[in-house]
Amino acid sequence: KSGLKRRRQNEVRRLRNRAVRTRVRNAMRDLRAAITGGDAAKVKELLPRTVSVIDSGVRKGVFQRNTAARAKSRLTVQANSVLQAQS
Repeated sequence: KSGLKRRRQNEVRRLRNRAVRTRVRNAMRDLRAAITGGDAAKVKELLPRTVSVIDSGVRKGVFQRNTAARAKSRLTVQANSVLQAQS
């Protein structure tokens, strides 16, 4: 009986985690596209939003803290290079 409950719980959690992971990946993809395109205004708009989405993934336990920190650091470095080039 408890095995059935665990199965239900795991299914709900799996779907929730997948939604969060997808949201993070999409935000990162959009930011990378803006960086590649050299669109400084879009980068400036998307960077804080992407960092926020990554942090929410950590709070929900979908990503480890160090993994998120590494991703944020790399994205920020890339974004700053685009913003510096535009200045």
